[in-house]
Amino acid sequence: MAIELLNRLAMFVALFVAQVLILNHVHLFDVATPLLYVYFAITFRRGFPKWIMLLSCFLLGLVIDIFSSTPGLAAGCMTLVAFVQPYVLETVVPRDSAADLEVSLKSLGTNKFCFLSSVITVFFCLLFFAVEAFSFFDWLVWLERAFTSAVLTWILMMAIESVRSR
Repeated sequence: MAIELLNRLAMFVALFVAQVLILNHVHLFDVATPLLYVYFAITFRRGFPKWIMLLSCFLLGLVIDIFSSTPGLAAGCMTLVAFVQPYVLETVVPRDSAADLEVSLKSLGTNKFCFLSSVITVFFCLLFFAVEAFSFFDWLVWLERAFTSAVLTWILMMAIESVRSR
């Protein structure tokens, strides 16, 4: 368990640094911004203590909020994603699988991991940009930003996961 917590801490720091120093400055066609730190919430293994998931996702969101000048936006969205992730994972994973199943492309398979990561990423991006806009006045712009950011984030996650699963 201690090694897993160290791995989670390393992922926490790597995703934080990548998001704050690089990805916050990427705005593809002035619409899509990759929000790669949601990958942290997706990769919690099955049976991981929920309070640690909620706390660590909240802290990651809070640290990103501090360095991105988005007070509470990422922290709230990441906390909600950490709350939803075990329930989405249970719909994908068979009941007879291991209680501590690792969430990765290698252990779940391509179809299940793609489904899990895309559902959580789209949910996160819809929530993130809805709270950011705090209005549905320009709902087409909101949908465009959410879905293009979700696609860009998902592509980056799959690239990382394909390298990680080797």
